[in-house]
Parts: sequence; structure tokens; C-alpha cells
Amino acid sequence: MTTSGTTSFDLNIDDVIEEAYERCGVRTNSGWNIKSARRSLNLLFSEWGNRGLHLWKVVLQVTPMVSGQPTYSTPLDCSDVLEAYISSTSDVELTTKDLTLSKIDRSTYASLPNKGQIGQPSQYYVDRQINPTVNLYLCPNNSIYQYVKYYYISRIQDAGNYTNTTDMPYRFLPSMVSGLAFYLSQKVAPERIQNLKLLYEDELQRALEEDSQRASIFISPYTYFGRGV
Repeated sequence: MTTSGTTSFDLNIDDVIEEAYERCGVRTNSGWNIKSARRSLNLLFSEWGNRGLHLWKVVLQVTPMVSGQPTYSTPLDCSDVLEAYISSTSDVELTTKDLTLSKIDRSTYASLPNKGQIGQPSQYYVDRQINPTVNLYLCPNNSIYQYVKYYYISRIQDAGNYTNTTDMPYRFLPSMVSGLAFYLSQKVAPERIQNLKLLYEDELQRALEEDSQRASIFISPYTYFGRGV
């Protein structure tokens, strides 16, 4: 027996919608229903933004710093900034000099007495508006470190055309279809809502657990030496 020798299976938006409707016990070629399903799929992607970190959507951004300028806009697809550092060059090779920045919250940033003080940045605050901004403290002086680099969470791309494939790895395809079926059941198959919701939550949980970094963990026992009596 032979195998296919390929690992390129994917679903376009039409396939995702058709599979989701079939799980609801509905077959439809209605343009309105297909449009409604695409809208639900985009809402599902938005809901996933509240489900935690998706590793395939973590992007490195390199931005030149301007002397005396504390605030920098993020890309339009940015949801949040995970970690940041300043660097001597724009590339990411080993020849750069990098310095990690500490992330602070709004209250800590608001309590800083002189936000315009110029020096070497050591902290940053992310103002999470519709388009977040990165606020450095101190304001850069560009003596050695001339770039701020940060990893940000990018939004999942919209469904778009029905012939598009989705912006996600293969391991999330089952939970995407289950999620859309659950969303559609609220419109066309209310008697299946509970079952489809349980299936969706179960498959999404497995996908989220798989979508994690694998690193070595070292656990050392804590030894307590009590004082003699």
C-alpha cells in the first residue's frame, strides 16, 4: 500500500462553510446564508483573539527610534505587545547590541514624574487603544541603541473571498469548523446548540494546548533549614 506523500490538506472558505452547515443538518446554496456564514466566521476569529496567545500570529516589529520621542505607533494588525527590547541595529543577527525593556502598566506609567526625560530607555507601556501605541521611558537619546524591537500579537486575517484559505495552521482547522457550526446553529439549528458548543469547546481546548512553546523545565526542591531549639 502507498500513501499520498503530501501534507498540504487545507480548506477554503467555501469548504469551511459547507462543512459547518452540514453539521447543523442544513444544505444550502443561498447567497444570503453563505454571506451570513462568512460574517459569523469573522466574528469567530475575533472571539479567538480573546482566547489567549496564538503563536503563529506573533510578529517581530523593528522601528527606528527618534531622539526625544517617547511614543510609537504599532502596525494596524497589532492587538497587543508581548515583549520589547532596544537594539543597536535594525537586523536580528548576533552582531547587534540588545537591551531588554521592562513592561509596566498604566498606573506605573502615569506615576512617572517626568515622561519627557531623555536617556536610555529601560521601560515601556502599551496603550491598548484600537491601534495600540508603545510608550518608552526614558525618551531615547539614540547614543548606542537606535531601534526598538518588539513582538506583537497580530490579528487573524479576515475570511475575505470564498476561494481564500484561512490564516491559520492545519491543527486549528477542526476547531474552526466546529466553532462556525456552533455559531450557525444559533441561527438555523437551535436544537443542536448545546452539542455543537461542547464539541467546539473540546476541540478548541486541544488546539490551544497544542499551540504552545516547548522548552526545558528545571525544578529544584526547596530546602528549609529550621533553627535549632
